[in-house]
Formats: sequence, C-alpha cells, structure tokens
Amino acid sequence: MELKIENTPNKDIIKFVAPHTLVEGSFEISNFDEAKNIPLAQELLKFSFITKILITANFIALQKNESIDWELVKNEIKEIIIDELLANPSIIIKPQKNPITVYAESTPNQEVMKFVTSRILVEGIIEIKDVHEAKDVPLALYLLSFPYVKEIFICDNFISITKNKDFDWQEIAMEIRTNISEYLKDNKDISYLNELIVKESIENSDRKEYTPIEEKIKKILDEYVLPAVSGDGGNIDLVSFDETTKTAKMILQGACSGCPSSVITLKNGIENLLKQMLPNEVENVEAING
Repeated sequence: MELKIENTPNKDIIKFVAPHTLVEGSFEISNFDEAKNIPLAQELLKFSFITKILITANFIALQKNESIDWELVKNEIKEIIIDELLANPSIIIKPQKNPITVYAESTPNQEVMKFVTSRILVEGIIEIKDVHEAKDVPLALYLLSFPYVKEIFICDNFISITKNKDFDWQEIAMEIRTNISEYLKDNKDISYLNELIVKESIENSDRKEYTPIEEKIKKILDEYVLPAVSGDGGNIDLVSFDETTKTAKMILQGACSGCPSSVITLKNGIENLLKQMLPNEVENVEAING
C-alpha cells in the first residue's frame, strides 16, 4: 500500500495520505475511549507523544507534543499505519450484534414447527391467530407479513409457527429461521403486551380465582403435563371445571391447537391421569378449541 507523508503549516501536525478514501465522514480521537472501535487509533495512541488523531477522507493527521521530532518517528509510524490499514481496511470495527441462535424442531402437528431461540422472548404466552391480533406484537406482525405464516404462538424462548397449507416446511423452514435470527439480532421489539393472551370468546377467560378442585387440576397439569406439551411447541391450560358433570375444560394452544394427536392425548392421557390422581372428582376432559 502506498502512503505519502505530508508536512503541514503546524510543525506538530503531520499527514499520512492514502491513494483512496479511508472513511466516510471524519473521526477526531484524543483518548482510548474514543478509539474503542478504531484499532488503528488504538495502536497510534500507544505512542505517548501523540495527542490527537484525525481520520477523514483519504488521510490521517497526527498531532504530537513537543517532546519529539517527527523526523525521528514518522517512517516507523507510516509502517504501523500501513499494517493496520491492511489488517482492517474499513478502519472502523462495527460492534457485533447480540449473538443469537435459532434452531427448528418438528412437532406432532405437521402444520406447526417450533423455532427455539437462545434468549427469553416473552414472560407468559402470546397466541396470534391473525394480523389483527398482532397489532401489539411487532415480532408477530413481522412474521405474518410472509405468505407462508398463518398463526403464531410465542412462549418463553420459542415460537411455534403454523404454516399455510400451500407451503412445505422444506421450502420455508430455513428462511423463517433466518428471519427470526436477524430480527432478534437487531434488538427489535418482541411485544408491547405484559399479560398472557387468551381468546376473548373463551368462557371465564378473565377470571383470576380458581375453586379448590380447579387449583388441584392446574397443579397436576403444570407438574405432569405442561413440560411435555411445551417441549412439543404448545400449551394446555384449564379454562373451567363443571362440578355437576365433573368435566375439566381445557384450551389447547400452539402446536397442540388443531392437532389430532393432541385430542387423543387429552382423552387417553390427561383424562386418565386426572381420574387416577383425583378419583371421583374428575371424570371427563374436553378441549374447547380442539
């Protein structure tokens, strides 16, 4: 690399001129804090006699104190500048984006795939069935802008996406994974909501207190059922319990919603579990959206 040395009217300032533009704009640096993203400036500031650095257009101007003469050091500094420019032609090192990993997992529901991330996305659960429900969830709005995304379920560190039937996972899974990763790396907003979302039409969805038997059912679900369901990209929750018919009504979300195997699991697995653990108290289990 060619680098010309030019004197200036100020005997304490010297210029090193390159044959091409080095940076857009200009950078004036006088301490290590200002040089944190500029390796070249960091190297030059190691010389105690250099008091200021200006990098702009196609040249680097250095200002020194009076303790030394430029003639004694300018050629050595020229070589250092050349080495640094070859190592980092862009001059400025942009801060790296937050490291985010995203990987895809299949679910029992062929229409749903689970995308697991290396960070917590939300506290609670967000279920989005269409774009109108996504107005306060920027990540959902972004994903729904793609024609292959039909529904979205976000919980903890994963996103379960229901695809439109016209598309095949082999064609879109990698693109979705990349889109989610880039969105998160850019630190964009996930959601403006603070509470768990449940469809407004679900009976008793706004109720905050549970009866003693409902508390027992919820405890069993949370301890024995929810971990496996969450691992498959879904969620199950108690909506209400009818003491007359001894029927526990559940809501299925995410990969569980609309999945035939989930309904079978609900009847053959969860219903039997509740009958065994709460004999004569629970007889039936129903999915209100199964």
